[in-house]
Amino acid sequence: MSSHNHKLHSKLTLGGLMITLGIIYGDIGTSPLYVMKAIVGLNYAIQPDIILGGLSCIFWTLTLQTTLKYVLITLSADNHGEGGIFALYALVKRTKIQWLIIPAIIGGSALLADGIITPPISVSSAVEGIRTFYPKINTVPIVIAILFVLFTIQQFGTKLVGKFFAPMMLVWFGMLGVLGVISIGGNFGVLKAINPYYAYQLLQVHPDGFYVLGFVFLCTTGAEALYSDMGHCGRKNIRISWIFVKITLVLNYFGQGAYLLAHEGQTLMQLGGANANPFYLIMGNTFQPIGIVIATLAAVIASQALISGSFTLINEAMRLNFWPKVLIKYPTELKGQLYIPSINWLLFIGCTMVVWKFEESSNMEAAYGLAIVLCMIMTTILLNYYMIMKRVSLFIIIPLIAVYLLIEGSFLVANLDKFPHGGYVTLLIACFLMGIMTTWFLAKRISKNYTKIVQIADYKKVLAELSLDLSIPKYATHLVYMTNSYRVDEIEEKIMHSILMKRPKRADIYWFIHVNILSEPYRKEYRVTEIIRDDIYRIDFNLGFREPTKINLMFKEVIKDMVKKGEVDITSRYESLNKNNIIGDFKFVLSEKFLSNDNDLLFWEKVVMNTYFFFKKLSLSEEKGFGLDSSSVKIEQFPLILHPHEIIDMKRLD
Repeated sequence: MSSHNHKLHSKLTLGGLMITLGIIYGDIGTSPLYVMKAIVGLNYAIQPDIILGGLSCIFWTLTLQTTLKYVLITLSADNHGEGGIFALYALVKRTKIQWLIIPAIIGGSALLADGIITPPISVSSAVEGIRTFYPKINTVPIVIAILFVLFTIQQFGTKLVGKFFAPMMLVWFGMLGVLGVISIGGNFGVLKAINPYYAYQLLQVHPDGFYVLGFVFLCTTGAEALYSDMGHCGRKNIRISWIFVKITLVLNYFGQGAYLLAHEGQTLMQLGGANANPFYLIMGNTFQPIGIVIATLAAVIASQALISGSFTLINEAMRLNFWPKVLIKYPTELKGQLYIPSINWLLFIGCTMVVWKFEESSNMEAAYGLAIVLCMIMTTILLNYYMIMKRVSLFIIIPLIAVYLLIEGSFLVANLDKFPHGGYVTLLIACFLMGIMTTWFLAKRISKNYTKIVQIADYKKVLAELSLDLSIPKYATHLVYMTNSYRVDEIEEKIMHSILMKRPKRADIYWFIHVNILSEPYRKEYRVTEIIRDDIYRIDFNLGFREPTKINLMFKEVIKDMVKKGEVDITSRYESLNKNNIIGDFKFVLSEKFLSNDNDLLFWEKVVMNTYFFFKKLSLSEEKGFGLDSSSVKIEQFPLILHPHEIIDMKRLD
């Protein structure tokens, strides 16, 4: 582990704990707004076995699922300091087990889909508290306006967001704990729900018990985002702050339970009208306006964990060839801080559509949870192989993974009931995202399989002679090609075709640049290979998957270092310019593939490749993706031929 990553995960500071509160716990921290309300239902009589059983399930879900699986076990599976399902996949793919890409893509897509439902349900649940005082108010425009402000400030980075949000979240969790303690004080009997027997009784005896489990699951939905955002705050800060967060959450849930037990036999409708929510009912009438404001601000913050986690996921997906290239901005100098405008505004559009479709948070509860439980199951599968890779004893792995597959499988079955009531929305979004990732990955693999590689040694003589051939007009002093070939002694045939046959390109020095994306997040290294002195050079950049690909700037630094060491002369070879020490021009040539008509493709290949080229048109161009100056870049069209048509047998007529 690098010194930066070691420092990130071992450093424990008050500031770090505060920023962790602001960034990590928004989603899981605002679940008291809607979990107990969903469990009880608006028009159902309050029953002690449902309340105690639901609270017992919540307590043990937060203990086994969030605390044990994610905070203690999964946070240990960091990829050089970074977390998330794609970071975990980058670790386990070293096992060379090909099918592990399936849970990675399913899990990543499900988590991104969850990012579209989390902000609307959190903000709507909080804003609907206003109806306590204004029952007829339409909250939809208010929710959309709040979401717009939230997505607008993303461009300033999570450091600013964390500093702004942290004090508010401290107030929020403090309020949760205090309200819970006050309410529990009126009925200490609710604490017996800690006994897992009540959870067992609910699931085994009560006819609606298993159905309730689908709503209980909402208390842990933010655990996956917690893992994804590990690189922003550090493992130690998350683990220590979780102790405080879990205590306040449990106190508030049990406080709501104590209130509900005191009103056994009644319905929420009778207690507070059509907009009744036990979260607000445990507040005194005097404190309710303040509580609504604090809850609304906390709900806005709740969305942050999923939004920043989505940026992280998409960035990693691009590096793993799961996603088209999109523009990434780095708002601060801090590692891990990034902003993806296209994803930010696509998420906003998705959130807005969810608010318009469902309108009420109670309607959104039906759509929430189904996608994220799929993500958790996929994480468990990958975690199994991570522990095998780390040589953990099978006597630990088998029972541990079996328990979590049983728990999450139960949650999945319970959540399937939500499918016709709105769960299909997030699943459709997840399937669409899976389609993009699968198509992009398969197309990249197909393209790579049909890319012809040749030996540079076979072309050294002709390139050296071309460089000195005065009968051909000089194309550039320095001609630079990006290559995907991993071996320094090999090059794509299309590059040689471009230099020698697609209008011969005479240059004084030919440069071949290869960018190797590593499975660790932060590293910047390069290696220079001299193929022919003062004629052909190759540069290999080894970059972490979180590093910005700024090849233009990096290449200049390499050239500067080589000149300083006397390894290359970059002054112009034109006599008049050379006398005055004028630096020669650099020209980058990029090849842009298109699907040739001379293909006889299978049906599935045709679908994959046509979809790939459609998304490629919408994605970031190669020059911007590599951070090149467009004024010095030449784009060449290159036909991609996978299966050439059969030779046509023709007869010549005299």
